[in-house]
Amino acid sequence: MEKEHTLSDRERELLEEIQEFNRERDRIRKVIGEIGGTRYSRRDTIVNVAFLTVILLLFISEVLTMWLPTFISIEVGILLVSIKIIWMIHAQQKYNHFVFWVLNSIEFRQNDMTMKLRSIEKKLESLSLEPKHVSSEPHMGNTPP
Repeated sequence: MEKEHTLSDRERELLEEIQEFNRERDRIRKVIGEIGGTRYSRRDTIVNVAFLTVILLLFISEVLTMWLPTFISIEVGILLVSIKIIWMIHAQQKYNHFVFWVLNSIEFRQNDMTMKLRSIEKKLESLSLEPKHVSSEPHMGNTPP
């Protein structure tokens, strides 16, 4: 009967751990979505298409109409490509910062768990080093103590 009670307590603990894991997983998904998720990729796609469109329009208009001097259109194209490279560097830095934050959080939790484990080990060692209590009951006859 007591095993069933202990088992249900253990099951409750496992269910609580699973629920905590699910909450943390949802929180991480939300943070990832804010930093580099679907919304960010849509915005990145729009910027990519805009840059590509402007550069292609400059190239086509330069070849067909020659309404801008060649050097100016090349300089504008180089400027747009430079802005795109800066955009990509910025996005990579945001991603690297997020990865650093996640790894730092994992390391913090690992250190915390290590400290708790050491504390438990010390408590176990102190329990195993304590002298065992000898009963003070009198011995009867030839029976060993």
